[in-house]
Amino acid sequence: MIAIIDYQMGNLRSVQKGFEKVGHEAVITCDPRQIAHADKIVLPGVGAFRDAIAELRHRDLIGPIADAVASGKPFLGICLGLQLLFDVSYEGGEHQGLGIVHGQVVRFEVPAEYKVPHMGWNQARIRRPAPILAGIEDGTHFYYVHSYYVLPDDPDVVAVETEYHRPFCAMIWRDNVCATQFHPEKSQRHGLRMLKNFAELDAAGLSGRGC
Repeated sequence: MIAIIDYQMGNLRSVQKGFEKVGHEAVITCDPRQIAHADKIVLPGVGAFRDAIAELRHRDLIGPIADAVASGKPFLGICLGLQLLFDVSYEGGEHQGLGIVHGQVVRFEVPAEYKVPHMGWNQARIRRPAPILAGIEDGTHFYYVHSYYVLPDDPDVVAVETEYHRPFCAMIWRDNVCATQFHPEKSQRHGLRMLKNFAELDAAGLSGRGC
């Protein structure tokens, strides 16, 4: 079973429908017991970091998320769900994140001709071929909507970069954790291929730095 964590801040149904389109059932839940029994976990997200981390705390979901990552289950973060994994965000102040991946979340500082938020389709440059990217070619376009991006302390966790004035981290991959700044569920066939790849991962196939 794939569990999509519900904390009232993601396009939950869009992610669920994405999995359904590729033939896999996913449940939307905030029940820690259901999360604990799931085979795979998805943390989506749209909105402000401060509100999101507060809602995760309010719903007592911090522990279940940490436990899911520590268990070795395949874990997928999407957009804000990527940013929440980091130590700290500077969106509207300074806010502590989940601290699962070391680093920070910062705002784009770009010339005036670049709009913030970064919105629309942009090319992905694959730096490390994570299993979730099977069948995805370097240079494939994915869909983005964000004003902030992640700066990992360890550059080796960066699996995909995208350029917006300068390169930024568009996806991380460490052990059983993959997380994307772009939205696979909004990225048509290539995004659906990623969701299918994720749904068909199994823990026995995880190795080294992989997801």
